[in-house]
Amino acid sequence: MSRTFRIVLKRYFTNAFKKDLMAGLTVGVISLPLAMAFAIASGVNPEYGIYTTIIAACLATIFGGSRYQVTGPTGAFIPVLLSIVLTYGYENLLIAGLLSGVILVLMGLLKLGSLIKYIPRPVTIGFTAGIAVNIFIGQVPNFLGLSGLARHEGFIDNLHEIITHLATFNIYSAATAALSLFIILLTPRFLPKVPGSLLGILASTLTAAFFYPGEVSTISSTFGGLPSTLPLFQLPSLSAETFQHLLRPAFAIAFLGAIESLLSAVVADGMTGTHHNSNRELIGQGIANIVTPLFGGIPATGAIARTATNIKTGAVTRVSVLISAFFVLATMLLLASYAGSIPLASMAPVLMIVAYNMSEHHAFLAILKTRSHSAGVLVVTFLLTVLTDLTIAVEFGLLLAMIIFVKRMSDILVVNRVLPDQENHLVNVADEKEPVDTHDCPQISIFSVEGPLFFGAAQMFSQTLMDTIHYYPKVIILRMSKVPFIDLTGEQHLRIIIQDLRKRGTLVLIAGLNIQAERLMKKTGLYDMIGAHHYFRHTCDAIAHAANHIDKSACRNCQKDLSKHCLAEEQIEQIS
Repeated sequence: MSRTFRIVLKRYFTNAFKKDLMAGLTVGVISLPLAMAFAIASGVNPEYGIYTTIIAACLATIFGGSRYQVTGPTGAFIPVLLSIVLTYGYENLLIAGLLSGVILVLMGLLKLGSLIKYIPRPVTIGFTAGIAVNIFIGQVPNFLGLSGLARHEGFIDNLHEIITHLATFNIYSAATAALSLFIILLTPRFLPKVPGSLLGILASTLTAAFFYPGEVSTISSTFGGLPSTLPLFQLPSLSAETFQHLLRPAFAIAFLGAIESLLSAVVADGMTGTHHNSNRELIGQGIANIVTPLFGGIPATGAIARTATNIKTGAVTRVSVLISAFFVLATMLLLASYAGSIPLASMAPVLMIVAYNMSEHHAFLAILKTRSHSAGVLVVTFLLTVLTDLTIAVEFGLLLAMIIFVKRMSDILVVNRVLPDQENHLVNVADEKEPVDTHDCPQISIFSVEGPLFFGAAQMFSQTLMDTIHYYPKVIILRMSKVPFIDLTGEQHLRIIIQDLRKRGTLVLIAGLNIQAERLMKKTGLYDMIGAHHYFRHTCDAIAHAANHIDKSACRNCQKDLSKHCLAEEQIEQIS
């Protein structure tokens, strides 16, 4: 061991280890009941949630890009994973999780981490609120102790099952769930440093065991208890047909996992003043999701609540997350037999509180109050998440948001006919229209184009410009200094306009073209078609060049009241 390493290690154990230890133990205590609850709600055995909490947390913190990120099973995944389990089975869920890990790694290697921030907030709020509703309704049977229900993918079908099985209501389950919920809600007020979920589960479990044993469903009675051994490594069998069926669910897991992880990392940055590496974080989450299914674990992602807890309890380094994972592992090995006594009703309130917290109801209502297009995107995404599935909701929500965005961007594009400013007619060109019947030059016309010239606005640009030209002057100057971007569709419309004007004998000059537009036009050949000598940095230079291509005698005999607005006056005087 080198001397430098010993010094670093000594400093760590002197300054940071105690803080990481307390943070890790706290997160571990919180993670254990959540791991079992999320697994059960996802349609799999509780131990698979524990395996995920142990393995995914270690791998994601080692390879990820956020120092404080805690990775594990989360509530956001519940509807997606349950849908996959019901449709394809648990074995195929593992394959879908592995494929999602590969997708996440590829996203990180392709530097797509920064693109997640471009997903509109109404879409994320909409599907998060929809997921919360599905989680909440999915816990009602356990809360009320209903029996004989069949689990479905759809919200309506599950709601119908609940209504038709209300007669199987179990008063003992409801009392156990109510006690757990009561303690969870009161703990933050009276014991803020104690995890309310753990205390609620412990108290309600002891109550059920002592006062009405055997009257409520427990982990042992439903799933056969928890194993007290390490998970076994097993390679899944992946065929071409299975790959084809599971690719779409894998993309849904990867997409949701990327959003949740990066949002959690952003929250951690805000709490600590640090900056995470988004692409490395995706790679870390991908590696975690590739390895975890090999040991029976379910898909995992960054958990906002556990990450925030890790920070609030004093975490300094990534070691705190490793400590939390080892705590969960030790607890599973030593206390598995006791954990089997936990009633399902005790964990139902835990997930209901998770659903309530993740719904972001304040943000949901705030967007609704705007009565804007964003509110429409929010409602559509929310309803589709609840009534169909997350993949359809996100796809449709993003499509709708994109259409609205394109519409708004196309409205930004403005084409105006302009004249030189009265005070300095060759330097500054005014953006406001002058009365064209009084001051418009019959030989030179200037048009100011403002806004992105892209596929959504190209048709409007073409139509507006051609409709404004009631005659064909000798020269047209397109002032494009305020066009930040041109795409191929915009370039094609510009090309058609220039070709049409050329056929009618009109010279087209371009002023103030930016670098992006110039590069695109050079690649497509439009730049050379217009001619390099017809591009000018300033509008006044274009006007001076235009004055050499007009009929000077017509200017001398012009009856327009141009006064200082005359575009060619100084040039004519100089030539004369």
